[in-house]
Amino acid sequence: MEIEFKIFTLNCWGIPVVSKHRKPRMQAIAEVLATSQYDVVCLQEVWTDGDFKLIRDKIIGTYPFSHYFYSGVFGSGVCVFSKYPLHDVFFHQWPVNGYVHKLQHGDWFGGKGVGLCRIRVMDYNINIYSAHLHAEYDRKCDEYQAHRVLQAYDTAQFIQLTSAAADLVVLAGDLNTEPGDLAYRILVSMTGLTDAFSEADEIAQETSSTNEALQNSYTPSSLIKKQIPGKRIDYVMYLGGSNIKVTMNHYHHPLPNRVPGCAYSYSDHEAVTATLKVTRDEVPVRIFDISARTAVLKESMDICNTATKRLVNHKRCYWFFTVILFLLLIATVATEAPFGQKVLYHIVHVLIVCAIGFTLFMATLWNMIETNAVVAGKLAMELNMKQKQLF
Repeated sequence: MEIEFKIFTLNCWGIPVVSKHRKPRMQAIAEVLATSQYDVVCLQEVWTDGDFKLIRDKIIGTYPFSHYFYSGVFGSGVCVFSKYPLHDVFFHQWPVNGYVHKLQHGDWFGGKGVGLCRIRVMDYNINIYSAHLHAEYDRKCDEYQAHRVLQAYDTAQFIQLTSAAADLVVLAGDLNTEPGDLAYRILVSMTGLTDAFSEADEIAQETSSTNEALQNSYTPSSLIKKQIPGKRIDYVMYLGGSNIKVTMNHYHHPLPNRVPGCAYSYSDHEAVTATLKVTRDEVPVRIFDISARTAVLKESMDICNTATKRLVNHKRCYWFFTVILFLLLIATVATEAPFGQKVLYHIVHVLIVCAIGFTLFMATLWNMIETNAVVAGKLAMELNMKQKQLF
């Protein structure tokens, strides 16, 4: 028995207030999906209940089954729509997820992780994983590299531990890592997943960028003037189960450059779709490149070691500021308000107390949480390194 499985993924850029043309774009995304012919749709950055329900209600005739992965403060932003019943759903939130005080980034508030939906198509059990890794805000000085590496490793482990009974495994989403980056290599080498793009024809590969693409209306004009082609960070990856042959038939960006009749694109990301042919067949046992996995794990452990040292320095800095602020508070409490500005003086005291609370929290509870998460990831990597054979 043979099936053709089509999957669609898009980062919708649905940040309230911040994202331009959010409401009309969500409506346009819903309209185009309502007439589409995919088996499963994976969306990221659908940050509000209203946007999720708008899309769900619009496409329910085509995709009657859906699930939103609630997590964190705002929700994970990840949701899945399917033509087939969802037999199981589960969300695994990553232990490291950015910083609570980085309000301008907001990744922590999304409670990011990887979502799993299990469906059955004909006689095939299919595991759909959708994820949205921590964003890379500065490639030259990436303070979140360790977080993203640990998220990728955690995702790879999660896929391995939950996919034993699956005939087809598909990972789709905005992984915020470019081909060749460590997080990408972790996902591929640890799981055996195939990047659908690598099997695409030359025409499809000519327009590889999925973020900051030259044809996208939201790409900064400075990048367009310099003809910087953007980056590929949105993926469809797949893996066949035991005695399952999977062939990538078609890969492309399905959405037009602009919403019809409008001057803007559907999102600041490009949608990706892949068509997979799945058959039961005698296939050779997969032989994994142990040396490549070992190299990836060693590099990841080095990142963890660097992150641990940085956390020690962060702890010292926060303790230093805690002591300085406490001494400042004592000194100001013992003196009279200058120029008779008692109200302003009290406000300053309140601000100092708040700052002390923040630095004390970051030096103790937050530092311990992040340190334990990094150490846990490193220990899991060391365990894999000690195995004679990696699975």
